[in-house]
Amino acid sequence: MSIIEVENLFKEFKLKVKDPGFGGSVKSVFKPVYKTITAVDDISFDVQEGQLLAFIGPNGAGKSTTIKIFTGILFPTEGKVDILGMIPWKDRQKLSFKIGSVFGQKSQLWYHLPPIDSFELLGAIYEIPKNDLKQRIKYLTEIFELEEFMKTPVRKLSLGQRMRCEIAGCLIHRPKILFLDEPTIGLDVVVKLRIRDLIKDLNKNEGLTIFLTSHDAGDIEDLCKRVIIINHGKIILDTAVSKLKRHFLHFKIIGAKISGDFPAPDWEGVEIIKHTVQGIKIKVNTAKIKTEEIISRLMNLGEVMDINISDPPLEEVITAIYQNKNTMEWDNEQRIYR
Repeated sequence: MSIIEVENLFKEFKLKVKDPGFGGSVKSVFKPVYKTITAVDDISFDVQEGQLLAFIGPNGAGKSTTIKIFTGILFPTEGKVDILGMIPWKDRQKLSFKIGSVFGQKSQLWYHLPPIDSFELLGAIYEIPKNDLKQRIKYLTEIFELEEFMKTPVRKLSLGQRMRCEIAGCLIHRPKILFLDEPTIGLDVVVKLRIRDLIKDLNKNEGLTIFLTSHDAGDIEDLCKRVIIINHGKIILDTAVSKLKRHFLHFKIIGAKISGDFPAPDWEGVEIIKHTVQGIKIKVNTAKIKTEEIISRLMNLGEVMDINISDPPLEEVITAIYQNKNTMEWDNEQRIYR
């Protein structure tokens, strides 16, 4: 069953153009001049109940604008949106009892209060009976492992601790859909993995539909089964993550500090990005050679002092998609590549 339905959605903003200054026209000096920016450009898709969907793209692609329309914060210029049978900007209060949202850069927790106080305030806002609220907070505290800092002011929490509290706070009222906008931004690797595990558990145990945006290819690869890529307000790809991985996410960037002088290796599936006396940085095609094999070969070059493995930037993945459009199947009805 579709619980998010989007049809021909547009969102435009009018921005005031700065006056060109001395020598500008009379019109620009005495009458404001505006230009129109299209943030979301005729997108259509639907999301099934219980689905874990990645909605990704570079900065300025239209991701956050779309989520703000879905949550009723913004009005669209044109188009239809149906969330759980409701129109977000018309039924915002009613819809708020059915959805939750986490914006990585913004907090819903009270900065000077401990998480327990914020949770109780949120419970009152959502009109949850006291006994039910108590049980819900206890449950969320256990699965998110919040006990040790539940009475610590939010301002004293680490970023990872705060983000766990943010997600838990959004689940107080048992929403049907959770919108996550960059939930792992700024987090270290260990905390990222923990957040990902929690998201997967919520999706599995509570049947929660997750709508995720992220710049981290690892989030998408580890969490989602479906991905929609948006750029310049348009959907350019709507496909299974397995297909995205097969065609576009099979590269890893490996950097290693190696003692001693060694020649630049000539290995199949490996591109040398940088090679100095301090070490080497390479791009590895994991479809041709496994990461474990590369690490073993690097260790044979000399004493490895440090090693780092990362995904290519998402912008690079999107560039690769544009370059490979001719090898992909075009869906004329949906106007997207699959």
